[in-house]
Amino acid sequence: MPRLGQIPRSEVTAPIVTLMYDHLFGERDPVAEPGTTTGTPGDWWTVFAAAPDVFEHAVAGFGLYQSPKRALDPVLRELGQARAGWVVGSQFVFSQHAKSCRLLGMPESKIDAIAYWAASDEFSEVERLVLAYTDALALQGGRVHDALFAKLREHLGDVEILELTYITSMYVMHAIMSRALRTEWDDRDDPVVEVAGPEGFAGYDVGAGISRPGA
Repeated sequence: MPRLGQIPRSEVTAPIVTLMYDHLFGERDPVAEPGTTTGTPGDWWTVFAAAPDVFEHAVAGFGLYQSPKRALDPVLRELGQARAGWVVGSQFVFSQHAKSCRLLGMPESKIDAIAYWAASDEFSEVERLVLAYTDALALQGGRVHDALFAKLREHLGDVEILELTYITSMYVMHAIMSRALRTEWDDRDDPVVEVAGPEGFAGYDVGAGISRPGA
């Protein structure tokens, strides 16, 4: 379950929320009967519905990145979004945009290689630059080396780079929020936990044992 409350259909007052509930859930109450037409639980929508203006702003962002006004190649856009999801560790964002890559005709071998693009021969030069730029945005907080940016500009114009930066950064945010609020496929326990030792074992200082052999 997500960490924040969900808004049932009976409590919805904003037209944009009703519109999206109808589109994704039909006539169902998405809290009582979860599951979207895209196969996700749908609790991203029911959590964001608590703040209708935030909900509307986010939905407008989804429309913006898919608008026919965009100059950026959709394949490059989806590479950035999928890689952002993988880098941040959002199974939801990565999963959804891996599917979008597939819809654009990207082969399975290339989708798989998004996770390890630097060691893969699947990508063209401009795709590798987009992936490197995405890593600079998602991993380095926008710290982009001049040489990387110069190479990116050999392939993309100003408007394309602006769109790439905006859309990718937006999905870094969505990946972070989804993990923090445990929505959709990010409702997962952290895998990094202490592994229990043998019964009766209190702990052992390996360093001390090596420095004082026989102690």
